[in-house]
Amino acid sequence: MKTIGWVCTIFSLLWMLSSTAASLAGEADVVGVKASSGKNGTWSFSVTVRHDDEGWEHYADRWEVLGPREKVLGTRVLMHPHVGEQPFTRSLGGIEVSNDISEVLVRAHDSIHGYGGEEMEVKLIRE
Repeated sequence: MKTIGWVCTIFSLLWMLSSTAASLAGEADVVGVKASSGKNGTWSFSVTVRHDDEGWEHYADRWEVLGPREKVLGTRVLMHPHVGEQPFTRSLGGIEVSNDISEVLVRAHDSIHGYGGEEMEVKLIRE
């Protein structure tokens, strides 16, 4: 009976250590944004994200452009980890932004922590 107790204790400790290790990468941070206006009120965003991706179990998996009242205007899904490429930049075009919106918020998401890293407010300059 003592052996089963020790096995359960060791298993619990290993599980806690693996959970802690998975969270060491921290949250995904937006460290740069370039916004450019296109035709008919659409915009393109190039977003630079920093996250210590560890592999498929813990990586930055998307970023979003938000308008007023946190309405999601566009989402760029990141299809794989960027373990050896930090920070990295990905773009998304064709995002519709009405003329009454002068500023957006860009945030990143990771597969363990969700949202919570550094966000960036971006003023939209219309030409």
